[in-house]
Amino acid sequence: MTIKPADSSDTAIQSTGPVQTFHELELPEALLRATDELGFDACTEIQGLTLPVIAAGHDIAAQAQTGTGKTAAFLLGSFARLMSNDGGERRKDQPRMLVIAPTRELAMQIKKDADSLGVHTGLKCAVVYGGIDYEKQRRELAAGVDVLIGTPGRLIDYFKQKIFDLKKLEIVVLDEADRMFDLGFIADIRFLLRRMPPPPERLSMLFSATLSHRVMELAYEHMDNPAAIKTETTGVTADGVRQALYQPATDEKIPLLLGLLKSLDPARSIIFVNTKRTAERIENYLMGNDIACGTLSGDVRQNKRQAILAEFTSGSLPILIATDVAARGLHIDDVSHVFNYDLPQQAEDYVHRIGRTARAGTQGMAVSFACENYSFSLPEIQEFIGQSIPLEMITDELLIKPKPPMRIQRDRVGSGPGGKGGRQGGRDKSSKGGRTAGGRARTGRSGRSSGAQGESRSRNNPAERKAGASTAKASPAVDDNTASRPDTAASGGQSPGDSARKPRRRRRRRKPAADSGTVGSEQAVPGNKQAASDNTD
Repeated sequence: MTIKPADSSDTAIQSTGPVQTFHELELPEALLRATDELGFDACTEIQGLTLPVIAAGHDIAAQAQTGTGKTAAFLLGSFARLMSNDGGERRKDQPRMLVIAPTRELAMQIKKDADSLGVHTGLKCAVVYGGIDYEKQRRELAAGVDVLIGTPGRLIDYFKQKIFDLKKLEIVVLDEADRMFDLGFIADIRFLLRRMPPPPERLSMLFSATLSHRVMELAYEHMDNPAAIKTETTGVTADGVRQALYQPATDEKIPLLLGLLKSLDPARSIIFVNTKRTAERIENYLMGNDIACGTLSGDVRQNKRQAILAEFTSGSLPILIATDVAARGLHIDDVSHVFNYDLPQQAEDYVHRIGRTARAGTQGMAVSFACENYSFSLPEIQEFIGQSIPLEMITDELLIKPKPPMRIQRDRVGSGPGGKGGRQGGRDKSSKGGRTAGGRARTGRSGRSSGAQGESRSRNNPAERKAGASTAKASPAVDDNTASRPDTAASGGQSPGDSARKPRRRRRRRKPAADSGTVGSEQAVPGNKQAASDNTD
């Protein structure tokens, strides 16, 4: 196999042949010790191809699916390079290596792998992402790190505050580069890349599920003639994934899902959906049918997301329902089944979803539902993966009538105490002075006349409206057509404070009765407070 440079020149970097062991790659002793402790022996194909190229100091743009060991590939290669020199003179706010990930789940997973593989290296690693303690991450950065891992938004935030700079950066890694495009992060990526040392003065690595034109364009612009690495022995989807396709009607999807969960009895499974609303609906039905599950979506608070992932990883939670926010970056072993409850609208997302199972050479199953709402994606998906997904028949035994769904009280982002952008505990109804942490004050705005405020309150106070109406009916000078009007001159016998109130204005005024002299005198001068006051006196 050859690894061609991105400029498509005649020269090519020859691969090292078959998959090697880590000991054959001449890695530093500290890294070999870590791989032995983790039980790593033979390299995966992507590791055997990329590690020699990284050791030679060449930039790479590699196509690698999730679960192929690409994270260990760039971490081991980068750590070996960092350990070969002391980094020279640099300030503590100048990291030596930067890893940019599109999602916080992926960033957290990379940090976990970095801690495991670099445990004996002495390199200090840190991760930054949104949704958790801002100041804690800031203090950790200010204390100095060697390897910085993060999502684009939080990285730029700290960079603009000059918590760190990139002038002494030696290595940069872009993981899931195609996902960066999907999520609209490319402008942020370019911002960071342009503030690093120029490409010839740093080692740059890019990993992507597909080396599309837009991905390679990014490589051409910001890398130093990268070697384009594509694995040939592995297809677009992992070899160990058995795929199955069902074509249910929309109202059959929940019964079919329940039937498959019963018949397949998956040990650990992920159900992927396209919307948060669908995820919540499935969770309600599964919980109502005595099936334990958890939901991972953008509406779930970060601390709860981590708790759900911890339960799922440990095996105490057998089913995880997820939107595409979790389709990439999750490294969870022994996922036996993946269910595409909704077919993804992008073919690449299908590959990333089913890549959650059959990781590192294991076996798994991917079941997809092609209903009338999302079946239009099927031809593109099958063309992208280069095969037709086997179609399965829906039998009556697979359709289980569901029990009523359970209503679940949800704790969403932006609600409740400490919620981002939300109220602190809601409005305090016992406080007469208005809300305590947001909300409209109940006492009226300063700077306005008391008469206008009194008129506004009487308009909205049912007790005052009722009292005004009864007083108006007791006056013999007002007929039925004008009795319901809260005019101060027509009420007769109001409290002294009412005489100063501004008369209520209507868009259409009815002509007063001829014998209503009191009302007529007020109507002759509409809006005249003095006239109203004289008549009530």
